Amino acid sequence: MNAPNLELENNLIKQGYKMIAGVDEVGRGPLAGPIVASAVILNLKGSDPLGSAPYLSLIRDSKKLSPKIRTELDVKIRETALSIGVGVVETDVIDRIGIGKANKLAFLLALANLKVAPTFIITDYLKLTSSDICLFRLLKLPRTPNITPLLKNQMNIKFGDAVSISIAAASIIAKVHRDKMMGDLHTKYPEYGFNRHKGYGTREHLEALKIYGPCAIHRKSFSPIRQSK
Repeated sequence: MNAPNLELENNLIKQGYKMIAGVDEVGRGPLAGPIVASAVILNLKGSDPLGSAPYLSLIRDSKKLSPKIRTELDVKIRETALSIGVGVVETDVIDRIGIGKANKLAFLLALANLKVAPTFIITDYLKLTSSDICLFRLLKLPRTPNITPLLKNQMNIKFGDAVSISIAAASIIAKVHRDKMMGDLHTKYPEYGFNRHKGYGTREHLEALKIYGPCAIHRKSFSPIRQSK
């Protein structure tokens, strides 16, 4: 599969959309920990964004990068992006509403946390609708973010992190953010090895579940956790 590029973004810019947010998530599959999404508006001004910011050509789907390269790119993206928003949905909410709706809520939170309003949104597959805004109520926020207008112009691309640099950049931000969270949680629950497997269902993790049972950050609605109780 080819590396992601800016073809989609350039076409949107030609149509008049200047602030393009790529949105992606990590953490749908793990047995423990949050799902984290990121929305990234890259600085694509000028006639040659790749020439003025060569690091963009190194961006890939976060799963295809080493931790070292991923962290280096995370720093570069944060230094140069016009805006970055991160959305975190914790385990208790995942168990209440299911991973599909939790995924949407993480996307919505990431968009709500942008400091710059995007004029177009490109997501990795998931489509957001105005009816999804009601998911904000689950978080008991002081006020519901008014992001419905942002959802009007969007494109949802299967395997988008392999197509769009903006989506791939969002996957990197989300991955580094979640990995740090899981590293911090490892200090609280060291017996599970969260710093190594990040909550995914590895052999090490499943063996720890047999010995210790689930902890507070395990997803009780996921089958392996239900069976380990």
